[in-house]
Amino acid sequence: MGTSVPEGDHWRYEIKWDGTRMVTYYDQGTVTVYNRKQRERTHHYPELQDIHSYCMAESVILDGEMIALGRDGKPSFHEVMRRDLLTRMERIKEVQPAVPVTYMIFDVLYHNGTWVHTWPLAERLQLLEKIITPLPHIQLAAAHPDGNKLFQVMQQQNMEGIVCKDLRSAYAFGRKDDRWMKVKNYGDTVAAIGGFTLGGGFVNAVLLGQFDHEGKFWYIGHTGTGKLSKADWRQLTDLLAPSVVKERPFTNRPERHKDAYWVRPGVTVKVQFSEWRWQEGRSMRQPSIQSFVQTKAEDCKLPWL
Repeated sequence: MGTSVPEGDHWRYEIKWDGTRMVTYYDQGTVTVYNRKQRERTHHYPELQDIHSYCMAESVILDGEMIALGRDGKPSFHEVMRRDLLTRMERIKEVQPAVPVTYMIFDVLYHNGTWVHTWPLAERLQLLEKIITPLPHIQLAAAHPDGNKLFQVMQQQNMEGIVCKDLRSAYAFGRKDDRWMKVKNYGDTVAAIGGFTLGGGFVNAVLLGQFDHEGKFWYIGHTGTGKLSKADWRQLTDLLAPSVVKERPFTNRPERHKDAYWVRPGVTVKVQFSEWRWQEGRSMRQPSIQSFVQTKAEDCKLPWL
């Protein structure tokens, strides 16, 4: 993740959509969809099944971001998670119109029997232009000529940030690459809940933590704000109740602990924050919950590891 926008003719600037990464595979008449953690999401997004309506290919692997809009008209991670975390697939016909999604395609790895991941990004993008037909729910991620101006717009709109991509770069499988650089307007992380407070019998704030390499659980902040609805907070109350323990799970003492109930770390959430000086041992500033996630608690690692 960068702190400034790189400049040069070989850089491409895109909006960083607040969605979930999704890879689409098509071969021998079958479309399958997987998220970033290799969990299948084929039935969560039936919009992608009619691939010939938007992609001219006999076989293909596409990479992109699945997004859904919130009430403010901006991409909302919380909204797209309403689709992505669905467990009862018989409800998809009900949820699909309630949470419409758009697949923002930004790369192609394989096309008609040929691996193209080693091609320069500029050539892969040219291939996408040839084979993808945009639809209301299928779009090619757009580029913007001035990265600094685009980032200023993201700041003004309070959106997540931008992604800067080196047009000369090959596709990097399963690892971070500084040729694809995120410049964020704010930070985000995934944390486990280690405690909570109550108001009116329901959870009204949670205490968050992450693990170090020795398995110690460290408090990193607390929040009672975010994109969770009243129903979500009630659901969280039910989720946390069976995990209440007497001993504090955190290695360090939280700022807010006198009226807290402790729980075994298990429920995980995506958290957005304005600042986090973790090098100085400070907790997150202005954290807010964006959504529940399916990350294992032990995989919520401190950023300096």
